[in-house]
Amino acid sequence: MKRFLILAAMLTMAFSCAPKKADAPKILVLYYSQTSNTRTVATQIADKLGADLEEVLPVTPYDGDFQATIGRSRKEFDEGVLPEIQPLAKNIADYDVIFLGFPVWFGTCANPIGTVLAEPGWAGKKVVPFCTFGSGGIDSASRDIAAKLPESEMLPGYGVRAARIAAAPAEIDRFLLAGGFLEGEYEPLPDFPEAHAVTEEESAIFDAAVGDYPMMNAKATEVSSRAVPGGVEYLFTAMDAPRFDGGEPRPIKVYVIALEGQAPEFTQVVR
Repeated sequence: MKRFLILAAMLTMAFSCAPKKADAPKILVLYYSQTSNTRTVATQIADKLGADLEEVLPVTPYDGDFQATIGRSRKEFDEGVLPEIQPLAKNIADYDVIFLGFPVWFGTCANPIGTVLAEPGWAGKKVVPFCTFGSGGIDSASRDIAAKLPESEMLPGYGVRAARIAAAPAEIDRFLLAGGFLEGEYEPLPDFPEAHAVTEEESAIFDAAVGDYPMMNAKATEVSSRAVPGGVEYLFTAMDAPRFDGGEPRPIKVYVIALEGQAPEFTQVVR
């Protein structure tokens, strides 16, 4: 018995003197979703990370049709009005990392997120934006959020077209691996090489990817491409003609993915 007690004491001392693993960051996935798209992405991120999850709920929901939502949100933007939201159940200050999700409206985060950014507790937090959109907006929305949270650290974000929401699970895995939020093998994609004038074949790929999208009337001029798992990713420079009289064509960047056995589709537009 005496030898057992001595051994137990030695083991206790050994474990108490061993270095302790640093605490994992506390993560909150905070999002607004008018439809189910952003909610789908938010839920997947929270599930993969074991993170807390909370939905931002406006006091007066944006529950009209598309045109009604556009009209209300445009009026709020023009008048500088932030919609009232229901009190958050989670305290932002209690978390180390905030994944902030939203649909893109008018090239930036949806109006209820503007209200969330005015909440206290953001100083010193790592903020990871994610969004769903019709054509693009993760870059411009991230810049706007960073401007409103100067005391927070903005990390690279993730965006997915609503038309490609089925592709989100695999893309989210890669995004979280790249950011170090998940453990596992991750091979960074190569940089795009220098662009060149589009060939007839590349122009056809571009046209197939954007042809049925009503909000774009673009003609590709230059392109660069790189290999990605399962296919090729293209970065096109294009001139987007105005949909209404009186405007001038403007250059845009269009990312297109062409996976083996699938039709090419554009993943985002950068204006």
